[in-house]
Amino acid sequence: MRFLSDRRLILIMAVLAVYLLSGLVFGSSTATGADPAVSASSEQGGESGGHGGPVLEILLGLIVILLAAKLGGDVFERFGQPAVLGELILGMLLGNAYLVGIDVFEPFKHDLTLEILAELGVIILLFEVGLESSVKEMMKVGMASFMVAIFGVVTPFFLGWAVGYWFLPEESIYVHIFIGATLTATSVGITARVLKDIGKIKSREAKIILGAAVIDDILGLVILAVVAGIIAAVNSGQGGGVSSGMILWIVAKAVLFIVGAIVIGSFVLPHYFKFAIRLKGKGVFLSFCLLVCFLLAFIAGKVGLAPIVGAFAAGLILDQVHFRQFRERGEHTIEELITPIATFLVPVFFVRMGMMVELNTFGQVEILGFAIVMTIAAIIGKQACALAIFDRQTNRIAIGLGMIPRGEVGLIFAGIGAKLMLNGHPVISTGTYSAVVIMVIVTTLVTPPALKVSLLRGGPKDKGQAAAS
Repeated sequence: MRFLSDRRLILIMAVLAVYLLSGLVFGSSTATGADPAVSASSEQGGESGGHGGPVLEILLGLIVILLAAKLGGDVFERFGQPAVLGELILGMLLGNAYLVGIDVFEPFKHDLTLEILAELGVIILLFEVGLESSVKEMMKVGMASFMVAIFGVVTPFFLGWAVGYWFLPEESIYVHIFIGATLTATSVGITARVLKDIGKIKSREAKIILGAAVIDDILGLVILAVVAGIIAAVNSGQGGGVSSGMILWIVAKAVLFIVGAIVIGSFVLPHYFKFAIRLKGKGVFLSFCLLVCFLLAFIAGKVGLAPIVGAFAAGLILDQVHFRQFRERGEHTIEELITPIATFLVPVFFVRMGMMVELNTFGQVEILGFAIVMTIAAIIGKQACALAIFDRQTNRIAIGLGMIPRGEVGLIFAGIGAKLMLNGHPVISTGTYSAVVIMVIVTTLVTPPALKVSLLRGGPKDKGQAAAS
């Protein structure tokens, strides 16, 4: 009976999707055949004359994107996969509908307002990742997580660099470096979910994986900032003058920003929230937390770093201690308050990322070969993490597997690369972007089952305990 009800639900959603699609096509054809005089008056009339004006296009885009995100997420959730993959793949279908003669979704790819909403979505996403991370928790697992993170960043970075050089020899070294950077970070959310599902979230392996994944994110963001800074210097006419001193300055700027945010935040935020608690009205707590997020994202952008670096740092420094008075008067946690905003904005980012993929590039043998080798490099690179564990009682294979998924972080890096311009061309071309998306999908799909098998089968520690009992 449950299966039948699930099938009925899927059928209903499919009918709604078809109905929406037919309405869009009908609306598009009607608009095409509209009276030019009416169209002109509509454009000039704005909200009063056009019954909404340009905002109607944005509303239509949000209807399509959010519906696609929820339908795709539902399907993948039913198969035990992350909803983000469904959002990505439905976005790919929408973005490539023109291949079968449906071009009504094409304007959504280039709409500035939807692009801004997607950018806000990724800022909120990195803010959430920062909130889920804790400097204190990272300090507890200490050197083990740090060494796992170092191995898990350095090895994939150079492997990705080599793969880029091999498949794209005609491209600049900066393109090869950026491809290496896309392989560095780990999607902590996907691994954390698997660990929770199998009841291993409190294990030593879980603490090492999650601590290392957070450090991976920080190191990956630093590498992203460095590479983006070098490319910006090249575009400004300093291509021949990108010296080691300039690179060191970009590295120092990224590190100083994150460390400075943590240090300064520990002194400033207590006074900041003491002032906030005195204010009356609804939403003060959420507003002041978002102010921290947006301010650091703005400062990061102004000093030449990606705004997502600032958003992550903001989440990292918002310690629960600062919220104690708000919690005592009955306020929700910041994680609970930010969830509705993320539910709205984050899918816009992932669906648009999917829409940027050109499916016709998948028919090119060289692109598929590039994607396969990049995926192998991504998996092998993270397995190097096991070399950093010297404790035989720890399941080293599980740690390596837990670091594999690139998920949303890999997409963020690829999306930034697609917008960065080098000598008038995107750093990440359409074909390279498609190859990165394939790598992200595969690494995200293989991790949950492989990690479950490794941990539930039991590592050396579990086997030793079983023998002792």
